[in-house]
Amino acid sequence: MERIDKNIVLIGMPGCGKSSIGKKLAEILKLEFLDVDVYIEEKWNMSIPQIFEKGEAHFRQIETRALEEVSAEAPRVISTGGGIVKDYRNIEILRKNSVIIYINRPIEAIAGDIDIENRPLLAEGRERVYSLYEERHQLYEDYSDMEIQNDESEDEAVLKIIRSL
Repeated sequence: MERIDKNIVLIGMPGCGKSSIGKKLAEILKLEFLDVDVYIEEKWNMSIPQIFEKGEAHFRQIETRALEEVSAEAPRVISTGGGIVKDYRNIEILRKNSVIIYINRPIEAIAGDIDIENRPLLAEGRERVYSLYEERHQLYEDYSDMEIQNDESEDEAVLKIIRSL
């Protein structure tokens, strides 16, 4: 495999495996792994639900700023929040120096095992996953450079990414 000089950015639904797949991928490729949500919590010293208390628009502004910061240095493996596709500026930021990979996990699997504890948009229940999917699925497809099915194991998804790169 040739040397990677761009960021590998994982997008997709909450619970699709972006963070766990990203960590494994970074380890194999010997790259730094960054989870945008963790970066936001550490930098702003607040949990995602606490930031959301000031409104989703407030969170999205912070998210865009964080994305600019974490994607500036390449190569890295970056796991984004599920709503990153809601603002096209985020995609423009990423396209400068990143390969964007949509991790597509069957929605039934996500709904069956997602932890809604620290996910403000799912506070009303795991059924909300279906409406988020309807809202975002096409955006994930449109904005990604490649789509990887996470319908087997996470290790298999990592191998699919490596083969595709």
